[in-house]
Amino acid sequence: MPLPPRALPSEPGSGPVPEPISVDPPHGARPALLTQSWLDLAFLHWPMDPADVAPLLPPGTLPDTFEGVTYVGLVAFRMHRVGWFRLPGIPYFGSFPETNVRLYSVDGHGRRGVVFRSLDASRLIPVAFGRWAFRIPYVWSKMAVRRAGDTLTYTSRRRWPGPRGVRSAISVRIGERIEEPTALEHFLTARWGMHSSFLDRPLYLPNAHPRWPLHRAELLSYDEELLAAAGLTRPPGGPVSVLYSPGVPVRFGRPPRIPAQALPSD
Repeated sequence: MPLPPRALPSEPGSGPVPEPISVDPPHGARPALLTQSWLDLAFLHWPMDPADVAPLLPPGTLPDTFEGVTYVGLVAFRMHRVGWFRLPGIPYFGSFPETNVRLYSVDGHGRRGVVFRSLDASRLIPVAFGRWAFRIPYVWSKMAVRRAGDTLTYTSRRRWPGPRGVRSAISVRIGERIEEPTALEHFLTARWGMHSSFLDRPLYLPNAHPRWPLHRAELLSYDEELLAAAGLTRPPGGPVSVLYSPGVPVRFGRPPRIPAQALPSD
């Protein structure tokens, strides 16, 4: 179910038009390069000025905006049984807590995606593989996800490569199921690709998964240093959106063979 496209933060009539926001994947992400499940997710989001975010994005992308505003997300969850290529999901090394800091992007083809500024994870081998194979800014951290009834607590403290000791502690209470998410909630969660760069060239990695089951969530407490470590100044006050999802199975496809397309320069 596509939603109306939003304009890029550029002059009217210039630059690519973003693809529609869709709650279902616009592609199948096949053949699968990676398979995994994302479980017990807490989504925290703050609004950001696109001008502040733009220098932090990889070449070939601009901040994706909703009604003139872009967002930074702090997303904590459990990664479950990551599988590479045709290998099945790995029980131990492929299952671990993760907390990422992400921005919202659109490229010269109008493809919406996310840009990861950091991904804290508790398994060293996946961290090393992600940094080497995909140039993704994974960080090895001591982490835990604990559940008590309808309350979830996510904690992390960085080990390598640092800055060492950077921490995060988030506690949320799960609320009612959202039957009709708002347009903003779709914008923040229905993201079907990742923008990065590899050997100084733009990289887009598509993903596909079932429609998100979303719940309201009450933020009980948070104490985090991840946004600052990622080069972001967190806006004053708490997040404007707090959501929970029990999770979805996910496929990442191979990068599409589409020639790079330049974005308009200032």
